[in-house]
Amino acid sequence: MRLNIVAAVVLLVGSTAAGVAIPRQGNGRQVFAHYMVGLTSGQSKDQWQKDITEAKSAGIDGFALNVGSADSWNAQQLQLAYDTASSNSFDLFLSFDMAASSWSVDQVVSLVNQYKGANSQLKVNGKPFVSTFEGPTWADNWAAVRSATGGIFLVPDWSSLGAQGVGSKLSQIDGAFNWGAWPNANEYTITTGNDQAYKSTLQGKPYMMGVSPYFYTDLPQYNKNWYSSSDSLWYDRWKQVLDIQPEYIEIITWNDYGESSYINDPVAAQIVSGAEGYVDGFGHSAFRFVLPYFISAYKTGNTNVELPSEGAVAWYRTTPAAVCGNGGTVWGQGGSASAASGTKDVISIIALSNSPKDITVAIGGTTQTVSASSSVGKASFYEIDFSGKSGTVTITFNGKSTTGPAISAECPSSGHVNFNSVAIQV
Repeated sequence: MRLNIVAAVVLLVGSTAAGVAIPRQGNGRQVFAHYMVGLTSGQSKDQWQKDITEAKSAGIDGFALNVGSADSWNAQQLQLAYDTASSNSFDLFLSFDMAASSWSVDQVVSLVNQYKGANSQLKVNGKPFVSTFEGPTWADNWAAVRSATGGIFLVPDWSSLGAQGVGSKLSQIDGAFNWGAWPNANEYTITTGNDQAYKSTLQGKPYMMGVSPYFYTDLPQYNKNWYSSSDSLWYDRWKQVLDIQPEYIEIITWNDYGESSYINDPVAAQIVSGAEGYVDGFGHSAFRFVLPYFISAYKTGNTNVELPSEGAVAWYRTTPAAVCGNGGTVWGQGGSASAASGTKDVISIIALSNSPKDITVAIGGTTQTVSASSSVGKASFYEIDFSGKSGTVTITFNGKSTTGPAISAECPSSGHVNFNSVAIQV
């Protein structure tokens, strides 16, 4: 589920979300965000500092640095990343992109050896943590990498094999990362079946669970045009985290704009060509508001942890799903049904509160008050139907209000529905 190109796969960071840094818990559970180095050509140290500061404020422990083999800026940007992270007590590890590029053993060994001694390099049992995006056909090469580096802690994403296939390579890995963080084609919600299968097949080795807020891509030049149902995904997946209790979590993504999975506000220099129409003006930093709570609950194994602050995040499309054509967007990767069938015209909300509270939503001149449809710990989920309504959106919760972009009954300038959402914080 990602843009398979070398220099411009898509990911980035952005704006501030309320929250406080969460201290590491004794059980060792950690949360990372997938960060696309392939988009960082010419990036300044200030941008790395901004990204790391914002990630830490949300309770994220580190970045998984997705790196392609052919990007000329790798040396400069990886050094900036490791140096900045070292001065901020923030962890990093290399995630070799083996779907978008080809790697030699020497190239992998060189990068691992270059950064394994950095203060910011994540280590487990004294060995540098290493991951991948795909690459199961490269599996037999990792023995040579281990030998030439003095050892690594390898937790690859070989999701294309499925859980059973990963299990057949158990002797070659130290754990596994499951990229599957979205509902399947033609399915509205995601289940934990795949997570349970990984936990079982790993036989006690660490499991890194993928968690994502959203997915929509429309990049015909790469034959990519699908939407994965995301109306309740951010809530569903964190609730599932609390059930699965994996050893690690990787948020997909920090800055992948072309696939609408980012948890920040768009940074123009990192938007892959063709994605501007569905990314510009569609900030996602508000998704981070709930992270300090969910991460703390995950790390402690207790949903009754203290809330940094009460509030909410709301996300919604700014046009109805059937206001005009779907632009060829299908429902899920490999799907054939229209994406319009995979989403409802709703405003989705996660509220954090010490006691359940109703939420008031005004769309144009119409106001309604709703109760939560689901709760876990101090987090509650709400859906508000906006069918037949248009105008600015104002969310009121616990005496605070935020107004977001208007819902329009007009077709976007692209001539088809934009299935990306905007996220706002209350």
